[in-house]
Amino acid sequence: MSRTDENQNPIPISTVDPYDHLQIVRHPDGTITRLLQIPNTPAAPDPSNPSPVLTKDVPLNPTRNTWIRIFLPCHAMKSPTTRKLPLVVYYHGGGFIMLSASSSINHDFCSEMAAELSAVVVSVEYRLAPENRLPAAYDDAVEALQWIKSTDEAWLREFCDPSACFLMGTSAGGNIAYHAGLRASSAVDAHDALNIGGMILHHPFFGGVKRTGSEVRLVNDPVLPLSSTDAMWELALPIGVDRDHGYSNPTVDDEGYEKYDRIRGLGWRVLVIGCDGDPLIDRQVELVEMLKKKGVEVVAQFHQGDYHGVELMELSKAKELFGLVKDFIS
Repeated sequence: MSRTDENQNPIPISTVDPYDHLQIVRHPDGTITRLLQIPNTPAAPDPSNPSPVLTKDVPLNPTRNTWIRIFLPCHAMKSPTTRKLPLVVYYHGGGFIMLSASSSINHDFCSEMAAELSAVVVSVEYRLAPENRLPAAYDDAVEALQWIKSTDEAWLREFCDPSACFLMGTSAGGNIAYHAGLRASSAVDAHDALNIGGMILHHPFFGGVKRTGSEVRLVNDPVLPLSSTDAMWELALPIGVDRDHGYSNPTVDDEGYEKYDRIRGLGWRVLVIGCDGDPLIDRQVELVEMLKKKGVEVVAQFHQGDYHGVELMELSKAKELFGLVKDFIS
C-alpha cells in the first residue's frame, strides 16, 4: 500500500513501529538501550575440542573495545601441509546498531563457512552506532586489515595464505566490506602483504531517499520493514546527512571513477548475493549495474523467494551460499 508525492514517486505507508520491531529504546543523549537478548557463543581454542572448527579471540584495539574472532578448521592443525588456507575477513550484520562477532547466529555462520570453504575466517568486532556513528565501523574494518597484515598471531601466520584474501559481509556487514574495500584499494602499498582478491556482499545493506519498487512492495516486510531500515540509517549515518549520503547510497556518490579504476587495476572481483524476498534487492541490483558500468568485474546471484539474511537464520540453507563463495574464491 502506498501513495505518491507531487512527482508521482511512491510513498509507502508503514504500519510497523521500528523501535518496537528492533527492540531498542532511544535516549536523548544519543545512545540506545538494546532490549533484545541475543545468545552469545564463547570462543573455543582448545585443539581437543570435538568441533571441526577452532575459534580464538584476539584484541584489535583495546581503547575502542574492538577485537577479532578467528575460525580455523581443525584439519589444518591436525594434518598440517605446505598448502595454506585462503582468508575470508567477515563483517557481521545488524543494521550497524546491534549484534556482535560473538552472537551465536554470527558465530555459527562463520564456523560453518570456515568448515565448508576450508578457509580461515576472521570475524571483526567493530563499534556500533549510534554511540559510534559511521564511519567508525569502516575505520575499525580497515584497522582489522592492517592488523592482519602485521600481526604475529600464530593461527594466521602458520595456516593462512595472506595472498588469497577476500572481504565478506552480510547486510550492514556487506556495506562495511564494500567501503572497507574501497579504502583498502586506495592504500594498496600499505596492504601489500595482504593481497585482497575481491569482495563478497551477502544481502548488502544500502539505502536512498527515493523509494525503490521492492521497498514499496515489501514496506511492512516482517523481517526488515522499511520503517526499521529508515531508523537504522538515522541512527548510523553522521548527524545531518540523509540516506543519499555515499555511505548509504553509492549510486549517487560523485567521487567519479578513480576508486573503481583502482579496484579494476588490482584485478578485484565483486560477488553480490541476494533474493527477491528482500526489500533491499532493488538497491543491490542498482549497485551491480553501477559497478558494471564502471568496469568492475561483478558476479551477481539473485534468487527467488526467501528473505533478508535467510542463510544466517536458517543455517541449513547456507550450503548453497558457501558453494557460491567457494567457487568465487577458488
